[in-house]
Amino acid sequence: MSTLAEINHYADDYLSIARFHDYCPNGLQVEGRQNVVKIASAVTASLAIIEKVVEWGADCLIVHHGYFWKNERAQVVGMKKRRLQALLGADVSLLAYHLPLDAHPIVGNNAQIAHRLGISNLQPLQETSKAPIGNVGMLDAPLDIKEFVDKCAHSLVHDPIHIDTGPRQVQRIAWCTGGAQHMIEDAVERQADVYLTGEISEQTVHIARECNIHFIAAGHHATERYGVQAMAAHLAEKFSLEHQYFDEINPA
Repeated sequence: MSTLAEINHYADDYLSIARFHDYCPNGLQVEGRQNVVKIASAVTASLAIIEKVVEWGADCLIVHHGYFWKNERAQVVGMKKRRLQALLGADVSLLAYHLPLDAHPIVGNNAQIAHRLGISNLQPLQETSKAPIGNVGMLDAPLDIKEFVDKCAHSLVHDPIHIDTGPRQVQRIAWCTGGAQHMIEDAVERQADVYLTGEISEQTVHIARECNIHFIAAGHHATERYGVQAMAAHLAEKFSLEHQYFDEINPA
């Protein structure tokens, strides 16, 4: 039987959380029972997810989007109270990893997207960053942009928004999962044919049009499903745990 402390220490080290200046605390956010047999994973620690993992009998929940974000209200009231009450009442621990889980070269969200879309030769999107998050890489061969968009929709199980303003044949792909539409100009500097992320902003359309680059908003939730599953599966194998992923319909 593995302990929460062992799992937490290993995960913090494996994801190199000390490298990152993040918007929230990474690692153990809510402490539950000390012995862990069953670990659940999900994108976000919503109340609906907590209720599902408690019903399943999880000892620990690992997510990408946890709690205690920078600039959020400190008071434990309303939604925050209900979520924490559900975890603490069931003695379920919460582990959350944000930027470190985006960036990890094996289980990270961006690495998992590369695997699903067939992108190789990965390099950092921001060359000067000490803890790079996004990537740029290559498809094995040039692909018609419509085929690539269809591949995104199929692989990520989400209908993407496509700003069709780049070359017809694409091969050099830049991407960063989640809400990273602001990094499109980094993609332009790296001479990418396509920039893919989760969300879109009004100004993103104009940048894509004026810089002749395809922009794909493939869904914040959809692009960040896979890192937490890979990380939890890794922990389950490492510590002989039972693992189950819980998804929640989210159109964003």
